[in-house]
Amino acid sequence: MKTIRGLVLGMLALAPMCAVAQETTLKLVSAFPENIIYVKRLTAWADKVNAEGKGMVQLNFIGGPKAIPTFEVGNAVKTGVVDMAMSTGAFYTNVMPEADALKLAQISAQEQRKNGAYDYINEVWNKKANMVYLARMLDYTPFHLYVNKKIDKPDLTGLKIRVTPVYRDFFQALGAQVVTTAPGEVYTALERGVVDGYGWPVSGIFDLNWHEKTKYRVDPGFYNAEVSVVMNLDAWNKLNDRQRQFLTKQAIALEAENEFWKKYNQDDVKRQAQAGIQVIAFSGATAKEYVDKAYTVGWEAIIKSAPDTGPRLKQLLSKK
Repeated sequence: MKTIRGLVLGMLALAPMCAVAQETTLKLVSAFPENIIYVKRLTAWADKVNAEGKGMVQLNFIGGPKAIPTFEVGNAVKTGVVDMAMSTGAFYTNVMPEADALKLAQISAQEQRKNGAYDYINEVWNKKANMVYLARMLDYTPFHLYVNKKIDKPDLTGLKIRVTPVYRDFFQALGAQVVTTAPGEVYTALERGVVDGYGWPVSGIFDLNWHEKTKYRVDPGFYNAEVSVVMNLDAWNKLNDRQRQFLTKQAIALEAENEFWKKYNQDDVKRQAQAGIQVIAFSGATAKEYVDKAYTVGWEAIIKSAPDTGPRLKQLLSKK
């Protein structure tokens, strides 16, 4: 009798330990500085995951580029230095060139889950980068060219423009001399005249104080800014089915919040006008040629660097 009672008590004592053992803590970083809106929305999502995932999954946000430099985040996820990261594909083309194709998507994150694009992206990311593509948390957000010297046509000859791989090929095709820097270095580059302009989404320049050193925004916008949450494949595979289902549910919920960006972008356009940033607007045939060139150059670069996967990505991500 004592033996049975002892076994029961032992099992009861072990129960809490078993429950704790099922909780996994994942290290999360951001490729963007912590003061910008993307990171604020990421940390709000992480708080939600932690609140709803007690006993199952917890996210430990380590920080931004001070923790892992911007252009090293992709490799940190690939090798398992961190478990999860928020980044844009343009920041980890050193890991896989296909990552930059995400900016060329002309359909929403929800449509990508329906038409097979999401599954194909994961197939490629799993194989080439040891990554799981969890969620696209920025959508409906065009890129723009911002300049401090007035132009009257899509010709950047003689201008030094700060780039990432997102718009490097496009701006070079327009004649620009390009300079690659992390976001945290752009303010100083503008201040010192090292660059005459930069590419960035329609929103977000106030987070980095770039509006203080910016005179013009060029319209129309082009591409669709992409910021996503990716995860190390090995870390994903170590999770149990319940944990993976939970994270997938949270990823889909994050994408469902992307309507937020439409109003946020409209508000930022108003703020730019109030800050004295003037608009250089291409119109008619010039505007169409400008945007068409952006996509033509973008897909040509992807297909050249990733001929085995680029055509399929183009087919799945382009507007029908």
